[in-house]
Amino acid sequence: MIDLRSDTVTKPTKGMLKAMFEAKIGDDVFGEDPTVIELEEKIADLFNMQGALFCPSGTMTNQIAIKCFTQPLDEVILDQTAHVYRYEGGGIMYNANASVRLLNGPRGKITAEMIEPEINPEGVYYPKSSLVVVENTVNKGGGICYTLEELKPIHQLCKEKGLKLHLDGARIFNALSYTKDKANGYGQYFDGISVCLSKGLGAPVGSVLLADQDTINYARRVRKVMGGGMRQAGFLAAAGIYAIDNHLERLEEDHHHAKMLEQALLKLNYIETVLPVFTNIVLFKTTGSIKSEELIYKLTNLGLLCGLMDAQTIRFVTHLDIDKNQILKAIAILESIGKV
Repeated sequence: MIDLRSDTVTKPTKGMLKAMFEAKIGDDVFGEDPTVIELEEKIADLFNMQGALFCPSGTMTNQIAIKCFTQPLDEVILDQTAHVYRYEGGGIMYNANASVRLLNGPRGKITAEMIEPEINPEGVYYPKSSLVVVENTVNKGGGICYTLEELKPIHQLCKEKGLKLHLDGARIFNALSYTKDKANGYGQYFDGISVCLSKGLGAPVGSVLLADQDTINYARRVRKVMGGGMRQAGFLAAAGIYAIDNHLERLEEDHHHAKMLEQALLKLNYIETVLPVFTNIVLFKTTGSIKSEELIYKLTNLGLLCGLMDAQTIRFVTHLDIDKNQILKAIAILESIGKV
């Protein structure tokens, strides 16, 4: 099977497995796992942030950040497609007792001009606007990404209005690969950054929350409450270190493969639209001649797995377990359906 459902399906490489088996470990809840400490310091330094906290998932790092940066009855401003709103089980309300103000940015990207009029005035009638969340890259936006120049005005507005700013960096390294921005430029703009290791980088588990040290100290308590203390987590942290050291440059290959799929889809008579591809996500819609569910069923039977984003939209995601030959085979499968 050619699995293009997500970049979360990757398996550890031989080199990564070797690093995991050789990891030095301790009890991370006691703060004594040397490999976890190494990973946290490595990523904090990479993004020019003060502190870091290793967690099982990006959902946990995002939810911890929201809990740290809000109080009950506060409000979070974000796009209506945002992962923290759509795909984290209602955690904003459940974990932080906060409401949301939803924006409608083009392909999920929001701007300072969109945010400013949605900041609530002071008063008993309104929740307190306290946090803005942006996502880079934007999953439901088909992997579109922000540049640092685009993020700067959002940071300036948040600073002026007294709001915190958090980055859901689920695919931040894909964004950096595309924009050619430097990771260390992000620290000056964000109060919190979630860095995922288990997507494009290919680690089996884990995300890291970055913030100032006081926030991380509190985040560590919240992680414990959420059940995120993993004890001898160095085996998993070692995979993250290996991924940072070995899998960053190859992300451009994933982006090239996604462009190959995009170009092939544009030529098929049963495909209505394909969102322009930026990174490793391809979103497309079928024409009336074939329904999305029907196409997914046919592709699965032919050995090609993909995901259904909504009633009309199908998603391909390229990753390190997919090589050029598999992409060519996937294209051949797509073309064969058009000939039936």
